[in-house]
Amino acid sequence: MSLKSLALIENWPVPTAAAGVVRADGTVLGTHGPAGQRFPLASVTKPLAAYAVLVAYEEGAIELDEPAGPAGSTVRHLLAHTSGLAFDEHKVTAAPGERRLYSNAGFEQLGDHVAKATDIPFGEYLRQAVLEPLGMASTTLDGSPAKDGVSTVEDLLRFAAEVQAPRLLDPRTVAEAMTVHYPGTKGVLPGYGHQNPNDWGLGFEIRDSKSPHWTGSSSSPRTFGHFGQSGTFLWIDPGTRAACVALTDRAFGPWAIEAWPAFTDAVLAEL
Repeated sequence: MSLKSLALIENWPVPTAAAGVVRADGTVLGTHGPAGQRFPLASVTKPLAAYAVLVAYEEGAIELDEPAGPAGSTVRHLLAHTSGLAFDEHKVTAAPGERRLYSNAGFEQLGDHVAKATDIPFGEYLRQAVLEPLGMASTTLDGSPAKDGVSTVEDLLRFAAEVQAPRLLDPRTVAEAMTVHYPGTKGVLPGYGHQNPNDWGLGFEIRDSKSPHWTGSSSSPRTFGHFGQSGTFLWIDPGTRAACVALTDRAFGPWAIEAWPAFTDAVLAEL
């Protein structure tokens, strides 16, 4: 089976695009475009980083509710973007748990926290804990755990299969990561404005009833994932037991806001 809907990426106003869909059992239902080409992930780095943080938690190196980041904040706050840290600056703009302040700085402090606890640089910890076991040989993180990952559609489909049917983590830990933390918290979803509530799990954004949104109108409310400012996204829809990855080399903007939901709806219709 090869999904015809994936060919819609040819209509996107981007120099290069690649996409793919994978089932929970690891069956790749199709790819389109250069699935082995490496693209900068921007914030699609965050789910990978979060997964490594959860491995550190299960290994006993850290606890989700231990102090991390600004005063009063925990590992859980940082993963759920409720630490109070600003978007791209290491300064506090709210009390922990008060608002959903999407924060690159928060993920950088998470990386530092895990590196200190494990005595392993975070990029290396990610490689050992997640990338190597999953065979993600084309994926690297040199720099910020918030935004400096580079990967391929082929590798991210391996990751998306893992999240749907976990082998590296206890399925209960992954279920918790897909569950809303600090429910009722409002905030800005970058590119899509104020959302009330702005629901988030542990490193994964949760669709729920957000509008507007980068997924499709037919996406299940339980859909979770992430998009990146480099024109990238990864969503997992438990309603269809499938996940979709799309990577491009054009920055996120109005083109993506227009193209992505229709593309996702076409993929879901074919599934």
